[in-house]
Amino acid sequence: MPLGGSLSAAEGKPARVIIYRRPVEIRTKGRDERAALVHEVVVEQVADLLGLSPESVDPRYGDED
Repeated sequence: MPLGGSLSAAEGKPARVIIYRRPVEIRTKGRDERAALVHEVVVEQVADLLGLSPESVDPRYGDED
């Protein structure tokens, strides 16, 4: 089950990052865990849109704190 997706800019519309709320809620147990997962998904989707690695978008990507 995907946690998010992205749509490239097209026909005068901006690029979009989409987070699927229910899959994120199902995979997390609390607010902090949910916020961390949303951050991870956003970084991954922005990296995909820009054609970059997630680590270049956020150097802390993948750090488990």
